[in-house]
Amino acid sequence: MKGAKSKSDTKSAKLSVNKKPITKGGKKSGKAAKDPNKPKRPASAFFVFMEEFREQYKKDHPKNKSVAAVGKAGGDKWKSMSEAEKQPYIAKAEKRKVEYEKNMKAYNKKQAEGAKEDDLESEKSVSEVNDDEDDDEGSGEEDDDE
Repeated sequence: MKGAKSKSDTKSAKLSVNKKPITKGGKKSGKAAKDPNKPKRPASAFFVFMEEFREQYKKDHPKNKSVAAVGKAGGDKWKSMSEAEKQPYIAKAEKRKVEYEKNMKAYNKKQAEGAKEDDLESEKSVSEVNDDEDDDEGSGEEDDDE
């Protein structure tokens, strides 16, 4: 059977299809690095509720170490709560959101100022490099091998 693929050829062909390219450091290369100074997004009303619920749940169930059990119990409790019972958590979440927006405006303003400073520095360095090149050309120290 000339020209027929052996079993080993088909297996290697299948494996090569599933391979992903290896990137440096195991991370995606197209993604920008996160700024550690950037404010974190505020928690939603449910997560504000869960902060308090976790503490209470740990007191009531000290032997239960399961994170999933706490999350499931918190989700069930949240679903069973009325809008009036949820209102304090919604208010806290809105307050955090307003604070976050204020911090983001300050952060974006600082980023814009930093970008302007970087542009000025890069323009200066380019002109200094060009000045150095101009000096070398006009010196007349070219080697003529005639």
